[in-house]
Amino acid sequence: MTSKNSKRFDDVRPGEALPELAIPITTTLIASGAIATRDYFPGHHDMEAAQQLGSPHVFMNILTTSGLAERFVEAWAGPAARFKNLKIKLGAPNYPGDTMTFTGEVVRIDAARREVDVSLNGRNSMGSHVTGSATLVLP
Repeated sequence: MTSKNSKRFDDVRPGEALPELAIPITTTLIASGAIATRDYFPGHHDMEAAQQLGSPHVFMNILTTSGLAERFVEAWAGPAARFKNLKIKLGAPNYPGDTMTFTGEVVRIDAARREVDVSLNGRNSMGSHVTGSATLVLP
């Protein structure tokens, strides 16, 4: 049985846009994401340490970004979707006070495997923070 909020493979088409998702970037999000992923690098929670590294403020770690990318795709696909793959590449850093807005698109479907590939891009005021793709199996 699938959730009524889950995408069904038969309803997905290449070129379909995923709904945008805007995420306010806060110090709390950055620090708590780093702590939750056991990343105790000072640049993720100590502004003075980050500034000594040449950064204007604390900055988001890749594991938090990965989790937010997965959240974006799952918000579209629903809880019955199964992730097979998530590939991301970091670009501009995420700093507190900015907003990262995710966009994405279905780029490939495979009916034999019920797989859907989506592209994703999370942009902030400096450009792309994260680009990548995900492969999902849909009910």
